[in-house]
Amino acid sequence: MKNKAFSRELLLKEVVLAMLVAVGVVISPILRVEGMCPMAHLINIVCAVLLGPWWSLLCAVLIGVIRMLFLGIPPLALTGAVFGAVLSGVSYRLSNGKILAACIGEVIGTGIIGAIVSYPVMMLLWNGTGAYNHLTLFFYVPSFIGGTLIGGTVAFLLLGALSRCGQLAQIQKKLGAKVYDHRTAAANTAGRPVA
Repeated sequence: MKNKAFSRELLLKEVVLAMLVAVGVVISPILRVEGMCPMAHLINIVCAVLLGPWWSLLCAVLIGVIRMLFLGIPPLALTGAVFGAVLSGVSYRLSNGKILAACIGEVIGTGIIGAIVSYPVMMLLWNGTGAYNHLTLFFYVPSFIGGTLIGGTVAFLLLGALSRCGQLAQIQKKLGAKVYDHRTAAANTAGRPVA
């Protein structure tokens, strides 16, 4: 019986992962500003909160690879996503389920770490020639931080709304993820039931 529940949760996680990857690939070229991909950061944070850091990393890698193969996006699709995806999930867990911490993790992971790692990757690929000979170590930081702030704000609003109405905890519970229901804790300390 326990194996059946585990396999059901795993299947649900895989379905949610597939849906997030599909949405991430489809909306990334539509809602994209040159040098930024804010919707990728929205997907990273949502996946990190719903599934955890390792699932979020897998989601970011899959979206990045698909975008590189089919949309002609440079390796920035990977370097600009994987660090934020992991750090978003880890920050969410370390903060005991604070959505703001997940957003800050994405900003630091992608906006700073991913941006700095992108510099040597692009220099290696292009050998410092052509359009890329003007790059500096912090060249990508402003646009990556801008993208993470836009995507992080949308994720914060979306996940905050889901949390306030109790749906975030319900979704996490169904997925077998760790649930941080701050509504229940606040109601219990105030001595009143949760609606």
